[in-house]
Amino acid sequence: MRASGMDGRRHVGLFMYGLSGGGVPRRVITLANALAERDWRVDLLVVDASGDLRSTVNPAVRVLEIGGWLARLPFVRSKRRRQFALTVRPLVRYLRREAPDVLFSADNYANFAAIEARQEADVAVGLVVSQRNNASAYAAKKSGLIERIRGLYPLADQIVTVSQGVAEDMAALGLPRAKIRTIYNPVLGPAFEAAAATEVSHSWFAVPGRPLIVAAGRVGVQKNFDMLIRAFAGLRGRGVNARLLILGGDDKPGARDELKALASSLGVGEDVDLPGAVPLAVPYLARADLFVLSSRWEGLPGVLIEAIGCGTPVVSTDCPSGPREILDGGVYGRLTPVGDADAMTQAMAATLSEPRDPERLRRRAELFATDVAVARYETLFEEMSPREAALSPSAA
Repeated sequence: MRASGMDGRRHVGLFMYGLSGGGVPRRVITLANALAERDWRVDLLVVDASGDLRSTVNPAVRVLEIGGWLARLPFVRSKRRRQFALTVRPLVRYLRREAPDVLFSADNYANFAAIEARQEADVAVGLVVSQRNNASAYAAKKSGLIERIRGLYPLADQIVTVSQGVAEDMAALGLPRAKIRTIYNPVLGPAFEAAAATEVSHSWFAVPGRPLIVAAGRVGVQKNFDMLIRAFAGLRGRGVNARLLILGGDDKPGARDELKALASSLGVGEDVDLPGAVPLAVPYLARADLFVLSSRWEGLPGVLIEAIGCGTPVVSTDCPSGPREILDGGVYGRLTPVGDADAMTQAMAATLSEPRDPERLRRRAELFATDVAVARYETLFEEMSPREAALSPSAA
């Protein structure tokens, strides 16, 4: 790819919601930092630039908050689609002023805004949208989502999916297969081993002899932690003297309190803890006896990859999409039907009773190394650059 931009470097804009918690911002920041290290000029465009992940952004990455003061109003903040709607005009101005080689967006509403902005800006900028979850699995909870995906996504130059399962879902919705490409998330990078070695302060890790099960994610409908607590109660009923630690903040006010009440009602309140969000889940995963993913749907759950990267045994629901690919159909961890607490109980009991083979799990996790993903993104962005296409011999 030829050098471009004012300083002669390749230039990409990465657009997402913000810099707080969650898998999407962590993966996009990882991509931004890696591209900057490879001498790309990188702009990170966000609705909200505050958040606990701001300090993890490479100083070479320019962070641009494009939501404005209107996006911070309580009425607007309550619905992300309203916030993203306010970013279309600022995105248009950005594209016309900066003219990056490629604009990349992550998640549905960011994708919709990016597509609309490029259409309005009418500039020669490649557009890559990224689908992070299985849309069909949660469409019933988001009115009009599938219709907008079908109507807008074909206007992008490329649709990146984070797993083959998500790619199949996009194709099943009628999107052109030629525009769909799967690139696994950049999860395991150079800092992973240091993160895994970081000390944790939770007192349960200092108690030997009691198996400690860890789960992680925002406490809401998607992660289905209520099913996990029921499965855990079944495990305790089998005489397994385990504890369950669920990391993650509330998806709605009071969500963790509801789970604590459920645990108490099942007689396991003293053995279930929900301390809220933590800056980094990896050191907890590294010290767990078992990691469990109980989700109703996913895209490519990074926390499951991080767990096997730590060499920690795992159990996961066979939800759409990602766990089956990560675990190679159950070869590297048991898969259970979505919502089946009894099956989850049995899988947890069986896994805890087996000898561990951490090196085998770590070798599997290498499939999701940051360098592999970033190299594929570089290739894609170079292909999508209108400037590169214009300079190629076939365009002459």
